[in-house]
Amino acid sequence: MTYTVNAAVLREIDQPMRIEQIQLSGPGEEELLVEIEAAGVCHSDLHYLRGGLRAPLPLVPGHEGAGRVIAVGSRTSGAIRVGDRVALLWRPNCGRCVQCMSGASVMCESAAIQARTGGLIDGAIRMSDENGPVHHLMGVSCFSEKVVVHERSVVPVPEDISAEVAAIAGCAVITGVGVTRNVIGGCLGDPVVVLGAGGVGLAAVMGARLAGARPLIAVDIDDGKLELATRLGATTTINSRDRDVVEEVLELTGGGAAWVIEAIGRPDTLRAAVQMLRPRGTAVAVGLGAAGQTFEIPINELVQRQKRVVGSLYGSSTPAIDLPAIFELYRSGELPLDELIGARYALEDVTVAFDALAQGAVGRSVILPEGVSP
Repeated sequence: MTYTVNAAVLREIDQPMRIEQIQLSGPGEEELLVEIEAAGVCHSDLHYLRGGLRAPLPLVPGHEGAGRVIAVGSRTSGAIRVGDRVALLWRPNCGRCVQCMSGASVMCESAAIQARTGGLIDGAIRMSDENGPVHHLMGVSCFSEKVVVHERSVVPVPEDISAEVAAIAGCAVITGVGVTRNVIGGCLGDPVVVLGAGGVGLAAVMGARLAGARPLIAVDIDDGKLELATRLGATTTINSRDRDVVEEVLELTGGGAAWVIEAIGRPDTLRAAVQMLRPRGTAVAVGLGAAGQTFEIPINELVQRQKRVVGSLYGSSTPAIDLPAIFELYRSGELPLDELIGARYALEDVTVAFDALAQGAVGRSVILPEGVSP
């Protein structure tokens, strides 16, 4: 069966997405058809829209979403059934490659197939128009009324979790909370700095608060974002627009932070992250930059002060384990994810949502394909 759906289509870099009717084929043998209930507005999508990151065009963006399964392929495992609610994952889990078998499913080698083909985990493309294929983004493409995804690209969502929370949990939250859960581990009483108070940075603040960071310092150039960071657990905030943030952090922490989470993806902020560390401290790079960007570190700063710089993709998570844990922490009130949600937009206003993101929107905005209630 083929479905006609409304979707946001990107046909040229640095040009607005357009809402178009495209054709979506039914799910393949190991795939699911999902009706989208909510989709997050993530800065990584903005990189693709502006050309900092590349993917085959035409393309339906959107990689942070949640919805309800309305059809399943003939050879799915049975773990996900029609009617189930799911969060969509932009990193698949083939279960067979070296990375998956060694416990690092977030580094699954199937991601390279998705990136190269603009398809799903096996390269299949399920969207088209009169001119030919319309490509998937990261195997998700949730700026659409319906999507087809591989069954290994979803995690079940309990019925009492809202679609908006489920959507942002599948990217921003699992990335930010995952850093503290899977990379930092314990930081009870340790000074932690989070650079950038967007969706991922704010999630990292929540995770670091749960882990016992003290002081917990959030840095941004927007007072509205810093106010939200305070509500979510930051003990101190710094507006770095007109201040020497490195010197201020060194003073506040008595010589440097044990951990600095860089959630922006810029060379200058990564360099600052290393400068803020105390001896034997670790900077964790979380934010994606434009392809090819680099930054410099003095060799002796690493050697003589034994500082470390590590990268963390998707919170270094195992989504099948980490997402259920996040949902339980949300249910218990320990992760106030509702406060992380910003403005709500209808699908036809997706370009407006990204304009607002580029201008510094506070919180994680969401797209609601069925429209925004008055």
